[in-house]
Amino acid sequence: MTNLQFQNDLDRLTEVLPEKVKKHITYEKMEDVIEIVLDIGRTPEIRHAGGKIEYLGDEFVTEDDINYITSRIQDFTSDNRSGIPGTLHRISAIRNRQGKIIGLTCRIGRVVTGTIACIKDICMMNKSILFLGRPGVGKTTKLREISRLVADELGKRVVIVDTSNEIAGDGDTPHPAIGHARRMQVTQPQYQKDIMIEAVENHTPEVIVVDEIGTEEEAQAARTIAERGVMLIATAHGNSLENLIKNPTLSDLVGGIQSVTLGDDEAKRRASQKTVLEREKQPTFDVVIEILDRNTLAVYKNTAEAVDYILRGWPIRPEIRKVDKSYEGELPKQETASKTEPTLSDIPKEINRLDKSVSEHNTDSLKFSFSRQKYVDEVKGFKKIYLYAVSRSIVEKVIERLNLNAEITRNLDEADIVIAHKNFIKGGARVLSIANDYRLQIFYVKTNSMAQIQKVLKEALQITEASETLLGYYDDTEKALDETKDAINKILAGAQQMELSPQNPHIRKLQHELVEQHNLKSISIGEGSNRHLRIVGGKEFNQ
Repeated sequence: MTNLQFQNDLDRLTEVLPEKVKKHITYEKMEDVIEIVLDIGRTPEIRHAGGKIEYLGDEFVTEDDINYITSRIQDFTSDNRSGIPGTLHRISAIRNRQGKIIGLTCRIGRVVTGTIACIKDICMMNKSILFLGRPGVGKTTKLREISRLVADELGKRVVIVDTSNEIAGDGDTPHPAIGHARRMQVTQPQYQKDIMIEAVENHTPEVIVVDEIGTEEEAQAARTIAERGVMLIATAHGNSLENLIKNPTLSDLVGGIQSVTLGDDEAKRRASQKTVLEREKQPTFDVVIEILDRNTLAVYKNTAEAVDYILRGWPIRPEIRKVDKSYEGELPKQETASKTEPTLSDIPKEINRLDKSVSEHNTDSLKFSFSRQKYVDEVKGFKKIYLYAVSRSIVEKVIERLNLNAEITRNLDEADIVIAHKNFIKGGARVLSIANDYRLQIFYVKTNSMAQIQKVLKEALQITEASETLLGYYDDTEKALDETKDAINKILAGAQQMELSPQNPHIRKLQHELVEQHNLKSISIGEGSNRHLRIVGGKEFNQ
């Protein structure tokens, strides 16, 4: 918006304000102001975009001041909103229990250009787009600019369903900021869903623009529009895609969720519980964009895939795009886009999407972090291991008892190596594909036995002669467990009992656990350095 146009619009607002407020307002002071607040019995205040609050004079707002303003604007609708014709300003009322107006919030409306420059290519893909973000981050501003872009530059038939006249302003003539897009006003907020359907049925639009989808009926209307082949651009309540999935009212916008009971084999293949949440249907919106702040957007180009990943607890990285005045009106430069798809070799410089499936992780684990601990640099040799269909408990025992310089992570994007079960390669194709994209080394175990897992960990962690003590202990353990496995096989084949070589207490404990896993019995016999295990069949043990 040019300074001249902003000044003209601001003049229209100050005309309806009482003199005690008007005399404190200058164009320079209002440059970054979001709203003017007037409450009876309090000092008028202006709120800046950065959160700063500035008080206007020392005179309190009176009932006469409120009446002065309300007499110069249009009547308030059922949602207690009004406006000034020809501008984007919005005036909202606060009432007492008797319905009397005791406070006003005057929201400053501006035309801001360049806010969608970094997602211009997505807006031109003819896909339905849903914007998410907290209040005040610029969702409506982006809708306004996209409406103008699609209507003027692409020449499409655009209809805006304008519930509170926020997108195209008050008055019968839409604000020029929306270009040649048409606007349908909504008399009452509860009728928004009906006007959405009416717009499609009566005015043959190619694109429908809606602000603040907030009810289940509006979500159903949005699905109806999308299924008729109309491009839909909208905003919805919710800070993130994960919040939207959890919202039973609006989850249909991204396909909805349902509880599914898996068979034993499928649950084992996924290494999950038998009852899981899955996406119910195709999402209404093809693309979801989270507005992190006024200049930073997180883009999910494939909503269906993103929802599936989140529900299954797999890591998913949105593409981060930033508003950059240096390319205002142009597509993002290639080097800017490449930063949004980091690889492990870069020690990701951008944001990581964290795994949400673990119950002990709270929702904060899904928030974005623009840096990552550089384990390779900070802790030499330290490794984070991601497991797929491999026994977590056994791996933890190996790490703890052998004091390995490693830990298990549930987040693939934090991992340094991946250990997967060889029998589940096909079922884990997507996870392994992501691991390959991250340039992660993948090691395979044949069975979930202690010996096999230790052997693979040894290879993965590159344990060499430099760790002489550890290596000797490690090899002793591996050999002892291999001996135990052979003895177990002989017992299962019909042998009555088997005695093993003498071992220290730590290794004997591992041997006992391995025997127990095969539903057999074992006892320690002998004294001192000769103490060892005897494995016996069930009948022999009872005798």
